[in-house]
Amino acid sequence: MISCTRGPARLNGGGSALDLAAYDDLPDGVLVAGADRMVTALNLAGVRLLGVPVDAALGRDYREVMPLADLAGADWWACTDPYSGLATRTGQPERVLELDRGPNRGRQLLVTARLVRESGRLVRLVVAFRDTRARERADRDRADLISAVAHELRSPLTTVKGFTATVLAKWDRLTDGQKRAMLQAVEADADRVTRLLSDLLDVSRIDAGRLTLRTQVVDLPAAVERVLAGRVASGERPDRFVLAVAGPLPETWLDPDRVAQVLGNLVENALRHGAGTVTVGVAGARTGEDAPAASVTVTDEGAGVRADVRHRIFSPFWRGGQAGGSGLGLYIVKGIVEAHGGTVEVDSAPSGGARFRVLLPAGHPPYEPG
Repeated sequence: MISCTRGPARLNGGGSALDLAAYDDLPDGVLVAGADRMVTALNLAGVRLLGVPVDAALGRDYREVMPLADLAGADWWACTDPYSGLATRTGQPERVLELDRGPNRGRQLLVTARLVRESGRLVRLVVAFRDTRARERADRDRADLISAVAHELRSPLTTVKGFTATVLAKWDRLTDGQKRAMLQAVEADADRVTRLLSDLLDVSRIDAGRLTLRTQVVDLPAAVERVLAGRVASGERPDRFVLAVAGPLPETWLDPDRVAQVLGNLVENALRHGAGTVTVGVAGARTGEDAPAASVTVTDEGAGVRADVRHRIFSPFWRGGQAGGSGLGLYIVKGIVEAHGGTVEVDSAPSGGARFRVLLPAGHPPYEPG
């Protein structure tokens, strides 16, 4: 077993001493070699990834401590030759390499290097490396994202293609009612694609921290009423919804369009995955800093959300059942609420269904320079 316990190492190079204790806090491995090609430092992550004790690494040739080969099996250091190669080179871009000797032989690493030169002469080689598993997880997540988007787009586009082909091929044989029904289906699926694309743009803005809010005073009970009225207009029974307001409510400065999006997504989630009556509660509350806030709860009477998956339901493209949906709605809810400085959480309602609780700070008027 390799021991990773040691005191701070020191690197002497370029006439100065650099304390390397901070290197041990890095999640990536770091190896440093001096002008004589001998290893002068190896941090704790490097010890773990290379499988070489630090005492056995210091003072040895860097090629022996970190024997790298490309995926074709060629000696990587012989190919790149950082010490005897071009004097204008200052680094090595990240690429996947593997250890071809030692206790961790065959382990693949993402490796990048910095070549520190003085008057063209290499005085220090700094190699950073990490396990490829993080990259593999990112690649899997990206593949899952592409698969989910493709699936969500294919279904409505298949319908659009089918109906438009039928109308074009059989225009003279179809009645006006049949044409109208087909065009209505095409319009509905086009709206579905538009919503998905809007959701993807919102996800991109949330991930990049570029979600823009245009705040004004928002009447939360009235906003809930508009959302519920829209659901009734789309065919839901009026008696399926209950709005419960417990005042007094603070004056809330929020983005009305984004708040409507949050309310709409939560109500749709309750209708799609829950059952029974959907109750939306609005009440005054306080934040953790004891500042005024408003609380919005959306409760259904369905099976609820299992405790072991509650931390996952706000992840993009996560779907817990067979009820469909893009899996983006709750992720967008979380992003919008947090952009307002609020929080959202889920637990079990007294009726046994799911209860989502959004806490929105009262906010303040946007600053306008005089």
